[in-house]
Amino acid sequence: MAETINNPKNISILVKKTKPKPSIVYNTYWEFISKRQDVFFKRFNNINYPWTEDEILNNYKFTNVYRATDRVSQFLIKNIIYNGSQDPEELFFRTILFKIFNRISTWEFLQEELGEISLKNYSFKAYDKLLLEVLKNNEPIYSPAYIMASGKSIFGKDRKHQNHLLLIERMIKDKLPYILQKSTSMKDVYELLLSYPTIGEFLAYQYTTDLNYSNLINFSEMEFVKAGPGAKDGIAKCFTSLGDYSYEDVIKMMADNQEMEFEKRGIMFQNLWGRNLQLIDCQNVFCEVDKYSRMFHPEIMGVSNRIRIKQKFKVQNKEHIDYFFPPKWGINNLI
Repeated sequence: MAETINNPKNISILVKKTKPKPSIVYNTYWEFISKRQDVFFKRFNNINYPWTEDEILNNYKFTNVYRATDRVSQFLIKNIIYNGSQDPEELFFRTILFKIFNRISTWEFLQEELGEISLKNYSFKAYDKLLLEVLKNNEPIYSPAYIMASGKSIFGKDRKHQNHLLLIERMIKDKLPYILQKSTSMKDVYELLLSYPTIGEFLAYQYTTDLNYSNLINFSEMEFVKAGPGAKDGIAKCFTSLGDYSYEDVIKMMADNQEMEFEKRGIMFQNLWGRNLQLIDCQNVFCEVDKYSRMFHPEIMGVSNRIRIKQKFKVQNKEHIDYFFPPKWGINNLI
């Protein structure tokens, strides 16, 4: 990887960056991808558990290699983005409302009570009342996957969800869906979302990716990436030194070199019906390799110094997923 700089005489000079130095975990990164993706396809093909000889994968919970194949992302794509009005404001409202809570049960409860979740029938009072009902029953309304700032200092409400409803209202009032449509890059979308209170760097990137599943915006997932805290931990384990690379440079390097790395290791990787790993996927895998390495490479400490994997895997008879991806990817007919 290289960058162009200008010297005082305005002559462009190509400067090569010092490359990262891989650790033993670097190989594990590619092996983990292959084994975890193999588990995905065995489950897809209804093969009985256990799906691997790897006891760590058998006993602990890891997300899929491709972000869009996870249960929550599938629910968002099928049941929310491509099920309902494609009006920019309605599409944005449904997507952001779901992603702020990021919990299927919360969405299904609201849908059951309201009949239809849409901006045209939105009422702060009605939504607040329903969400308070869930909380009174000691049921969670937020997913534990993301840490959401409460927004109380900005919007002044005592309850977290009340401030987040006001956040959505502000975005709609600002005509953000239409502004996003005029964005010329994924980074522009990210920076617009980042400018809003309670939305940090990691969430802004996640929301950008979710909105990019829709037809509101249409950018390549290879265009932009932002490393989250878990990914930074994984990167710290995979390399003894990053050289002159940023965390984002490292993720781009992994995505660019994936075919070469698999071939070099003799790994037969089955991608997503012809779709190679994208930047968001490589970013997520670093989070999972950080967790996996706590057991597989306990001697390698990351930034957070965590030594346990919290979530154990339990075989459950969950509803079968009929996979559906953004039609613009052109892979639905291959499933």
